[in-house]
Amino acid sequence: MVVLSELSEGSSSSSTHGHRYDIFLSFRGVDTRHGFTNHLYNTLMHANITTFLDDEEIETGEDLKPELESAIKSSRASVIVLSKNYATSTWCLDELVLILEQRMKSNHVVIPIFYHVEPTHVRKQTSSFGDAMEKHRQRMEAETDANKRSKLAQKIEKWNKALTEVADLKGKDVKDRLEVEFIDEIVKNIFRRLHISSRFPLPQLIGMEDSINFVTSWLKDASSHTIDILTILGMGGIGKTSLAKYVYALHSHEFDTSSFVEDINRKCDEKSNGMLDVQKQLYNDISKPSSLQVLDGSIYTSMIENAVARKKVFLVLDDIGSIDQLDKLLGSKGFHPGSKILITTKDAWLTQSSSPFKTNIKPKYAEHKVKGLSTIDSQKLLCFHAFMSNDPKAGYEDVSRKLVKYCEGHPMALKILGRSLHNRDVTYWDGYIDRLKKENYSPINTVLRMSFDSLPSENDKELFKHIACIFVGMDRYVTVTILEACDVETRSGITNLIDRGLLSIRWNKELTMHQLVQEMGRFVVREESLYNPWERSRIWGHESFRALKQKKKMENALGLTLDMGMLEKEKLHGSLELKTDALSKMDRLMLLQLNYVQITGSYKNFPEELRWLCMHGFPLKSIPLDLPVENLVALDMSYSNIESFGIFYSYPQRLHKRLKQLIGSCSKDKRLLGSLKILNLSFCEQIRSLGGFDHLPKLERLILKGCIGLLEICESIEQCHELVHIDLSYCKKLEKLPRSLGMLKKVRTLLLNGCFFGESQIKIRDMDSLEMLKANHIGISSITSSSTFFKAIPRDPKLFSIFLPRSLVCLSLANNNLSTESFTIDFSSLYLLKLLVLDGNPIVSLPDCVRSLPRLETLSMVNCTMLASLEYPPHTLKYLNLNHNSDYKTLLRKVVFDPQMSPLEFFMNWKIPSSFEFEGVIKIQPMAGV
Repeated sequence: MVVLSELSEGSSSSSTHGHRYDIFLSFRGVDTRHGFTNHLYNTLMHANITTFLDDEEIETGEDLKPELESAIKSSRASVIVLSKNYATSTWCLDELVLILEQRMKSNHVVIPIFYHVEPTHVRKQTSSFGDAMEKHRQRMEAETDANKRSKLAQKIEKWNKALTEVADLKGKDVKDRLEVEFIDEIVKNIFRRLHISSRFPLPQLIGMEDSINFVTSWLKDASSHTIDILTILGMGGIGKTSLAKYVYALHSHEFDTSSFVEDINRKCDEKSNGMLDVQKQLYNDISKPSSLQVLDGSIYTSMIENAVARKKVFLVLDDIGSIDQLDKLLGSKGFHPGSKILITTKDAWLTQSSSPFKTNIKPKYAEHKVKGLSTIDSQKLLCFHAFMSNDPKAGYEDVSRKLVKYCEGHPMALKILGRSLHNRDVTYWDGYIDRLKKENYSPINTVLRMSFDSLPSENDKELFKHIACIFVGMDRYVTVTILEACDVETRSGITNLIDRGLLSIRWNKELTMHQLVQEMGRFVVREESLYNPWERSRIWGHESFRALKQKKKMENALGLTLDMGMLEKEKLHGSLELKTDALSKMDRLMLLQLNYVQITGSYKNFPEELRWLCMHGFPLKSIPLDLPVENLVALDMSYSNIESFGIFYSYPQRLHKRLKQLIGSCSKDKRLLGSLKILNLSFCEQIRSLGGFDHLPKLERLILKGCIGLLEICESIEQCHELVHIDLSYCKKLEKLPRSLGMLKKVRTLLLNGCFFGESQIKIRDMDSLEMLKANHIGISSITSSSTFFKAIPRDPKLFSIFLPRSLVCLSLANNNLSTESFTIDFSSLYLLKLLVLDGNPIVSLPDCVRSLPRLETLSMVNCTMLASLEYPPHTLKYLNLNHNSDYKTLLRKVVFDPQMSPLEFFMNWKIPSSFEFEGVIKIQPMAGV
């Protein structure tokens, strides 16, 4: 019987190279069949090396069997086990002759193994080899048939030459070696010499070169004296498994033993004993397969621990879903030095929470996040599956671009869509995206849904749905503030979403989701009621429009968003005059956006549980007095017609009446606006004055960006003790800032871009003078006398001072026409300031006060076209940006650094003139002057 090792999925395939087998085993059965050769054959089979072994015990006939001759010619290599009685077999000697002939004809690889015999005995035919050849000669001489005797003599001559030739080849000697280690060395040698790894069915990877190089570099790094663990992260379908397969196929043979266990989380979920199956596969891969039936996971863990302690292993554990899975597969006893563990998961924190990291000798750890493909690579991948080429067919260019944009670099989505659209006409392509958006159970959605289902708590799932339906594109802090007020825990929740690739935070703290992930989240909400959108917990877009227009009861709604401006952009024509009674029965509603909606009726019909109210383009001149705002934490009235908020300086009697109505007779602890933390009135161009801050005790963020008509801000802002963020950018008519601004103790960010303060002086808060003003009853916090206070400030901007809170971490004064002289001598009391933006100001040299900042890390002076020199910036600096618009010629010729400075990132996007000097770092001169 002929035994052939079975090919499993992912194994090498000799037939693809014109060979049926990788290895032909030539051996003397009586010497090694039940020992060394059997172990060697099983190891080759276990390594997916296609091997031919003749299982015939007894030789019959004089000549080599045809199947043996065919097997030799169909193999890429032969392993010849030269043992004590090898030469006694005429079949073995005939095999040897044919193998060496194939070596000359077809680059057949020959690997001799000297199994307890001396190579010189084989070469010179002495000892047991001499005895065997002498017997063959005696048999020849005893032959009475002349033809047979002649034929046998020719064979003996070939056998002698073959034995001499094979002994001269570079072989392996088992002498004084452990057979297990010796066999492993032979298998490794075969992998190397036959390049078997390159014949593995590698996954189609386009645009992942950076990831491949990163993982390969990690594998090649031998500096660690313990184990290396790498976690590959990313959302479902982004290419984690394909990347791991690719690298494993190329490099697994470089280790003593290896294992790739795919789809672990699914296998564990599908069967109650799924983990046992996974443990069995891992153990059998890295050790000799066990015939024992193990029913206890802890026993398997112990067996795995013992196996990995003895050998340098390369393990790939694909799609880990829990710490328990890792603990049962890796154990806690440690690995052989040089071992590499590659883990793919959607959950970043799992790996470092597992048992190996709780030992005294912790592994060396690294992470790699797989990113989406570029537009060019996305098109290549789509076209590869749709057209079997790198480029779209003629006429398909536009529809291809649409699909590439829709997928946002998601490899699995591109692959599925490409295959689905293969051989389809352009019309079919054109409508495919719209069909996808309505299909809840598409293959793409199913894969992405696994990340959502793996979230550890209902809180995290609710958080994900809130963000997917409402908060994508919004500031992280704003979102957290709003949702915490809705009893949604966000601190750990957002981390869990990020760890699973369901959410990202941009450099500007904006929440962002991959479009396919966001659609998946919205599909989850749609499942609450597939055909009646008004019965869902969150309603958005066109469905909000239809539900409000049809006056549907939305009793389950927690959030509703409608932006008529966006609907008009999408050319979905329709008008909506919202009657407020449509909102009267939405008792659970906490999140409401009604942008550019015409509203009629009493505002008392608005839900009382509202935490977030966003009404861009609000047409009224003031906030309605009957609007229930007791529970509001965030109010966004951007782009509205509001003329004032809180205080009317010109009408004290009306002001008093309004405040009484707004605040009522309740105590200070129950003020109607007492919960408000975020007030956004950006781009309200009609607003002239802002006050009433003493009735906003919890206000944390004040955003007035682009209020080009704003003239004054009330001194009562000092009553907002919780303020951390103030944005007054491009309030061009704001002649002065409240002096009490310097009294605030928690403000971390102050943005004053484009306010045109001219030659105003920048100062830190002056406690003594402010206290003196209070003592003289100028009335910093007095509502009725605030206009008197403003009159006491000189109106000449050259004499006006900008008082800054000492708590600042970020200060932006870009585009304010501030000169070097505008800055006071000392900034050292701004001891927390880390970011300073002075872009677009006519500064000639670095102000002295900037040098005194003790913790400054980032200094931006983009487009400071008058800047001639920048000398001795703070030694704490890490980032310096001196980029400028190419339309302007730079005057900068000299930058001087403190020689003791740490390395910093230095940005300059303009050509450096030959006379430019960098002192303390480097000096640039023409070559002629060197």
